[in-house]
Amino acid sequence: MTALTSELFFDGRVKIVQESRGYRFSIDAVLLAGHVQAHADEGLVDLGTGCGIIPLILAYRHPDARITGVEIQEELAVIAARNVADNRMQDRITILCRDMKDIDKDEIPGPVDTVVANPPYRKSHEGRQNPNRQRAIARHELAVTLDDVIRTAQKILKAKGRLVMIYPAEGVADVMMRMKSLEFEPRLIRAVYSRPGRDAKRIIVEGIKNGRQGARIGPPLLIHDEAGAYSEEVLKMFQP
Repeated sequence: MTALTSELFFDGRVKIVQESRGYRFSIDAVLLAGHVQAHADEGLVDLGTGCGIIPLILAYRHPDARITGVEIQEELAVIAARNVADNRMQDRITILCRDMKDIDKDEIPGPVDTVVANPPYRKSHEGRQNPNRQRAIARHELAVTLDDVIRTAQKILKAKGRLVMIYPAEGVADVMMRMKSLEFEPRLIRAVYSRPGRDAKRIIVEGIKNGRQGARIGPPLLIHDEAGAYSEEVLKMFQP
């Protein structure tokens, strides 16, 4: 394992370590977690949890939720479990080192209410793969595909359960088509912009398993303001 670095969230109330040279979470994880709402005793699953950043944020925001993080790469799952223990959240978060395609709903507190995912967004043959294996798996469909993520969500979610994903904006048509083909009805679509005047960088999509038709296009989400600082909405995602 390479050297670890640490990040503090919520005025130091949550500490997260991650590898200095391996896969590192980005602002996408914070934005995605900021769009997940959970009620008391609801079950949530984060597919491809990495170092456990999303479960840690959700457990802090929703202390009564039951959260499972699934990670196929053993070295990342070990770090995620360490982060859970270091933040004393073992009673709220479980980390499973498994291939999500093999997950059975009996292995988690399910069927669950919400599945969260930041899927790999490049086909295995597209573009140059990062020489770092962890980063390559996170970005290219080497271990799992977008279909795998949606199929796993379909398997473990309860009826009318929610699937919340962040994905490159250029893939919006593919996401919509694949979700609908696997019995998810898009409920919310929100475009994410790096700053004013730029094209959308990401989309955040919420789909409902076996839901009724009727998608809502949410307001634009700006990551940075015109001066380059985090927008007010994004800053609130970092505040306790």
